[in-house]
Amino acid sequence: MTPRSSRDRIEVEGDRVRVWTVAAPTDGQANEAVRKLLAKRLGLAPSRLALVRGEASREKTFEVEGMTSDEVRAKLSGG
Repeated sequence: MTPRSSRDRIEVEGDRVRVWTVAAPTDGQANEAVRKLLAKRLGLAPSRLALVRGEASREKTFEVEGMTSDEVRAKLSGG
């Protein structure tokens, strides 16, 4: 994740998902912005995504309720 970007965007690079957000990394704002961006792209409610690792790190792991990692990757890739 890259906070304070010029615009919000998501890119899939192999097994990794890179997310840029305009939100600041203060008080969890960037984490929440990333969760909402991913949820929107996946067509899910944000409540179905949970940050499970990396709260204070640029590398994060989210759990997506009701989807496999392959399904998540395909949707994020635009497929």
